[in-house]
Amino acid sequence: MLRSIRTTKSLVITRRSSSMTRPKVAVLYQACDPPVVNGVRKPKKPGGYQDSGADIAYVLRSRGVDVLTPLPDPNPRRDEGWCFPDTEAGIVAAVKGGATTLWANTILFASHPLQTSSALDVYAPQVKVIGQPPLLVEQYDDKNHVNSLLRDSGAFTLPRSWIVHSPITSTSVNNSLENLPYPVVAKPIRGRGSHGVKLCRDRASLEDHLSSVLFKESPSAMVEEFLSGPEATVTVMPPLLSSTSASTSPPRSSSRDLSDHQQSTQTRTKPTYTALPIVLRFNHEDGIAPYSGVVAVTANSRALPKDELDSNPRYAEISRQCERIAELLRVTAPIRVDVRCFDDRDPNSKFAVFDVNMKPNMTGPGRPGREDQSSLTAIAAVALGWDYPRLLLRMLDSTTTLEQLRRISIK
Repeated sequence: MLRSIRTTKSLVITRRSSSMTRPKVAVLYQACDPPVVNGVRKPKKPGGYQDSGADIAYVLRSRGVDVLTPLPDPNPRRDEGWCFPDTEAGIVAAVKGGATTLWANTILFASHPLQTSSALDVYAPQVKVIGQPPLLVEQYDDKNHVNSLLRDSGAFTLPRSWIVHSPITSTSVNNSLENLPYPVVAKPIRGRGSHGVKLCRDRASLEDHLSSVLFKESPSAMVEEFLSGPEATVTVMPPLLSSTSASTSPPRSSSRDLSDHQQSTQTRTKPTYTALPIVLRFNHEDGIAPYSGVVAVTANSRALPKDELDSNPRYAEISRQCERIAELLRVTAPIRVDVRCFDDRDPNSKFAVFDVNMKPNMTGPGRPGREDQSSLTAIAAVALGWDYPRLLLRMLDSTTTLEQLRRISIK
């Protein structure tokens, strides 16, 4: 399965050393509308991730990183003015302004300017990017496509799922709904967070959700076996392939430290993807974790301490699965994998993978008035001994040139 992904050059994820030129970072936010792919459009996030983009830019600047912003002195209490739009004009303005690293805090796709703009060709060999390959993201934002890849590999645990198509009155849909193992979860094929996700306890509630919500946005939707057990999320970090020590790398921590694991694998020829500590989710609303824009993740999530992680082999097993998912998908930036146990009545029930997020939320504290803000990835990093600034600096140490990123594709 790994051989199905090709790049015309071997992927190199570089790590900056103190002897190299300091990067100038420009953060991008979502201004481009995602395209319709196979009749399905991923919903655009209100605000275009400017809130987390401003968090990233402000915190990096406060830690001495050279950050280029559209406004010379943006207000830290406002989201606007910290990030460049991810349009061709916005990206070109950033690189012409001197940006050497583009932080793609946005949704990418095959026709995105980062991939297609000829105006960026001259910069592509030198400009670094923190983000996923656009050609891969377009494929992997399709939940059914990713599920099929994982199932075909035979190496991962997943819930059963079905694809239903409008109209709801068709014979095929009617027969499909009749035989589903209720309760089930209905959600968009190309979703964002918990948008459009609903637990449907019977056929009537499923039909209502399909017709009133999902089929109004897309002609197809996913229906999934409901996992009733404990829910967790696993962030997987991309590999560092250089043994050079970076001046911005997080120091060793007394807790489980990612650098310990990566240093032990630096002699390997194969890139090592590494899971951060697992974060448990709780306080679900009707069986579903609520959208972080409505209920802050700090109110319904906690990272597992090392002793708790070590006490249950299920945690290590699902962490390794998530690392193998990142390796299979050949991601170049952090991903977040959502998992949940099959049965809440069985203490030995296995975790199953129910969502792979190619662009985890990167909200974090730092700006005035946002001291209580966080994200699932930031919560996991704290359990490792990293605060939010150190997490961002660690991500800044893993970059891919735009030229390399453009060449990674699925054949």
